[in-house]
Amino acid sequence: MGSQLNPCITFNGNARQAMEFYRDVFGGDLEVGTVADFGSPDSADGDRVMHARLDTAAGYTLMAWDIPDDRPGHPPYRPGNNVAVFLDGDDDELRDCFEKLSVGGTVTLPLAKQVWGDEAGSLVDRFGISWMFNLTSR
Repeated sequence: MGSQLNPCITFNGNARQAMEFYRDVFGGDLEVGTVADFGSPDSADGDRVMHARLDTAAGYTLMAWDIPDDRPGHPPYRPGNNVAVFLDGDDDELRDCFEKLSVGGTVTLPLAKQVWGDEAGSLVDRFGISWMFNLTSR
């Protein structure tokens, strides 16, 4: 089967909303399971997402979860400060994804031709997640 590397983004109670937004941007199939779904129905965290996975037709897999409020030893929640999701390719759909992700967020580098010949841009979406794009020249 081999190995896969899939980003898994941590959220603070809004993983479901973020993943539904990403499904609207990228399309695909979304599965979401809460803490209660995984066997802890009496937990105060019962509605929080324990596991979410978005598989897109383009072959992307994006995963997410809500950090529990009382997770001992886990660093405090800080969105987007240590990872960026990087999308690279020659597909014009990436331009559309950039525009959709920027709604309600902050474009930190507008999509523009760069010194290496490709178009690149970056943004922080409305959930505080950093995204980087590189649109390869054809």
